[in-house]
Amino acid sequence: MRAPPGDRTLDGRLSFGVVNLDKPPGPSAHQVAGWVRDMAGVDRAAHAGTLDPKVTGCLPVMLGDATRLAPAFLEGRKEYVAVLELHGRPPADLTDVLAEFEGEIYQKPPRKSAVSRRLRTRRIHALDLLETRDRQALLRIECASGTYVRKLCHDLGLALGVGAHMGDLRRTATDPFDDRDLVTLHDLADALAFAEDGDEEPLREVVDPAERVLTDLPAITIAPSAAEQVATGAPVYAPGVLDAETAPRDALVACYTPDGSAVCLGRLVGDPNATDGVVVDLERVLV
Repeated sequence: MRAPPGDRTLDGRLSFGVVNLDKPPGPSAHQVAGWVRDMAGVDRAAHAGTLDPKVTGCLPVMLGDATRLAPAFLEGRKEYVAVLELHGRPPADLTDVLAEFEGEIYQKPPRKSAVSRRLRTRRIHALDLLETRDRQALLRIECASGTYVRKLCHDLGLALGVGAHMGDLRRTATDPFDDRDLVTLHDLADALAFAEDGDEEPLREVVDPAERVLTDLPAITIAPSAAEQVATGAPVYAPGVLDAETAPRDALVACYTPDGSAVCLGRLVGDPNATDGVVVDLERVLV
């Protein structure tokens, strides 16, 4: 079992950590994750949610064993600030048309996407007009994971009757991370240099324990003996559950030891208050 998040050594933090990175324009998300991996000296790194090369902003990068936490990001919302480049003057009903796109919408992934181009639904939780200037509209978009903002901008142009495409795009949040504590590649490089000179504090400030990724998931606390069984691939059985937050059946949940160390991700399949039976089926073992 790992030590509690606050008691881990620096190597322990790097081998199961996450950096809330401010992606710069130019490189792909995959390239940025590779740079972070090499800078941190870990064997693996993975980013949460692809950003195109020109897109900037919130790109959490998971280090080492934390790469197993990637499914957690599929459950959360994303938030973007986008420039809508209109092909004509903004129509008078701009805000009314934006309001029509809130809720469930249909999208087909663009031709350059890496997924199957089948029609699917995505939810737009909020679509706010922040500012207009000439033929540009600044939008704040809160949406479900997997929403294509470029396609949304194209469809908005069609609905407005003037045509439009996406200009600059910045991701400001991907649950549970946002842009209030972003770390640049330069911040990470400086913190690593300080650590080599014996000052670990800057690196502890820019690399969070990987448990931060799981903040928004329902938590289940299991006994140390149950955690040892999970480490060998066993599901979580009812007798091993010490405490559980309320969650619907089949919800993705995170299991912890009593000291707050993450043990696994899994699906809630049974009653945590029962006396026997399987409570959590494993999806990712984290220890």
